Amino acid sequence: MPVQRRSPASLAESESDWRRYLEGSAPNGWLIRENTMAAALASGRPIYLLHVTRDIDAIRTSRQLHVSTGCLVGALYCSQLTSEREGLRPHNLGAYLMRTKPATTPMIFEVAPDAPIRPKGVDYLHLGSIHLRTYLRYESFLTPAEHDQLNRTVLAGLRAAAPFLDVALHNAAGQATAAPQFIDQLSAAVPRVPFLGYLYFEVLSEYLMLHSATPETKTYAQAGELNNWLYKRLAFAAVDGMDQLFDLARFTPPHHRLVQLIEGIEPALAPGAAEYVRRRFSHLFARTALHPSQDAASFTFQGTDLSTLRTSAPGLIGQMIFREIRYMPRYLQLYHCFEKAKALEAWDYWNNEGIPTPFNGVTPKGEIGINPAYPRSAVRVWTARRDSKGYLHPDQEIDAALTPHLASWWAPPRQRETRSSTDESRVEPAPVVRSPIPTQRPPMSGIPA
Repeated sequence: MPVQRRSPASLAESESDWRRYLEGSAPNGWLIRENTMAAALASGRPIYLLHVTRDIDAIRTSRQLHVSTGCLVGALYCSQLTSEREGLRPHNLGAYLMRTKPATTPMIFEVAPDAPIRPKGVDYLHLGSIHLRTYLRYESFLTPAEHDQLNRTVLAGLRAAAPFLDVALHNAAGQATAAPQFIDQLSAAVPRVPFLGYLYFEVLSEYLMLHSATPETKTYAQAGELNNWLYKRLAFAAVDGMDQLFDLARFTPPHHRLVQLIEGIEPALAPGAAEYVRRRFSHLFARTALHPSQDAASFTFQGTDLSTLRTSAPGLIGQMIFREIRYMPRYLQLYHCFEKAKALEAWDYWNNEGIPTPFNGVTPKGEIGINPAYPRSAVRVWTARRDSKGYLHPDQEIDAALTPHLASWWAPPRQRETRSSTDESRVEPAPVVRSPIPTQRPPMSGIPA
């Protein structure tokens, strides 16, 4: 069921309006409610999950499993396995991970819950207020210079993108900007406010998964699954090197490129893509950026100071701060300070709600994790053997405990460069440098890619 959140005033469409449209009009909308993952959670029976790792030897040696942050906050990133007579059938997301990550070891997890699990997902697009609250609680960890640089960068990005942000709010309130113009403005704003790239990508992923009518998509739908291959193809076609660094801050296709991308994936969906993005993006931006006390029709980002925006647009400010901190030179030291605080909050919430296996609830596309701090379920783990038909079978049981510990993480350095007067300053990742890995650390791979 959809979460009942308070929304800013003057939105042309409510969340209930969108939910009725997506479930009733999109060809695959029924999968929002009736999918194999939700059914498995509600059954109360043991759940089988697939995780892929590059570090099986470290796990065996340490006898510990650490979790990573990301869209699931602080859960071990997995995909669903469905138990059938022939074995455990991977969700198409898991099949994708195994095919594209051949150097990894697939692992099978059996989670025996203490009761049927409430199918409540994690919508990382709505975590902005939590990011902001965490930052305000621990901002003393930053040096004065870091604090000043953070504020300057956030404010500069907001000022540069403010005209488009206001356009998005006006569209959420019923104004209809021409879709090509809207998409081009969005593309130009993403480098200034990277969170917009995440929102842009998730809207297009939703559009593709819910509206696709290819034989491949229909086959997955018959199995109760949305087609993950669609948005994977979109990301890798849109951004060079996305397979090496999955960074949605670089997802910036303008209108002509967007049409080309969708035509290359499913030509029949290309004509409606831009208009769908205009409507859906505007609605979600208003709901994720503004405090519910605000009015989308009258609010403006232009000329508004940062202190005021922290109160009136905490969702957006929190998302911007979160992403700027990730690119600070000292982030390796700051990572555990900020991320562990959010993970502890998530673990406490999941434990009180009876959720040992939280999932990515932006759309139920099969991304599901294991809560490492849940005290009331049994977890077993094996390496997986894959047969000729693609089914997985438990092979060697691993004597390792899932622990509420975040694996060390790295963020790529970032440099800004001004290319020309017609191509505004864009954010580009520098060459990737991984942080040193202690020999006894059991890091977990499988962060969503």
